[in-house]
Amino acid sequence: MEIVVVGRHTEVADRFRRHVEEKLAKFEQLAPTAQRIDVEVTHENNPRLSEVRERVELTVRAKGPVVRAEAAADDRFGALDLAMNKLQERLRRVSDRRKNHRNNNPAPPVDVRPFIPEDKHPEPTPEHPAAPGDAVETQLGDSPVVIRQKLHSAEPMTIDDALYEMEMVGHDFYLFVDVETARPSVAYRRRGWSYGVIALDTSCAGGTKAAPEAS
Repeated sequence: MEIVVVGRHTEVADRFRRHVEEKLAKFEQLAPTAQRIDVEVTHENNPRLSEVRERVELTVRAKGPVVRAEAAADDRFGALDLAMNKLQERLRRVSDRRKNHRNNNPAPPVDVRPFIPEDKHPEPTPEHPAAPGDAVETQLGDSPVVIRQKLHSAEPMTIDDALYEMEMVGHDFYLFVDVETARPSVAYRRRGWSYGVIALDTSCAGGTKAAPEAS
């Protein structure tokens, strides 16, 4: 299993890289099909956010669904420990779900975002990501606003599967294609165990407005 450590707007010391590799080595037992774990370290320069200035995001890429966890603390070692605890819990839930599916003989789980080696990705265009997994950052005109776009592959899935995937990546929303309606949809967290789903009607997408008939 490959462990890739990158810094976003910060340098990552070799000492921290070695610490990450030692800590994540045990995750091979929890994720035997994992091909790679991406570790992204981000530093926040705002002094008002000193207590959460170091953020660590862990992403397990395997043949199945992507599992992600992130955490922030005043130092990156502490943030790593917090993120690992979250990741460990989510990997256990993935394992339990697979066991339940095997016992109930369900259909194979949907592979929402398969891992694709970087060397197989075509070169992205400057404006938009070109292949699943690619991300592109662009500045909005002359403003300081930076927009990050990322492209994901998607197979139709049920709402139940979408909620499960959302919990695995630790987000408050999840974009998917509804297997029953074939509509682009987004599931989102409301309060407690309450969720919502918004779907798009694309039947008129790309159409032109009909001209009024002459009277």
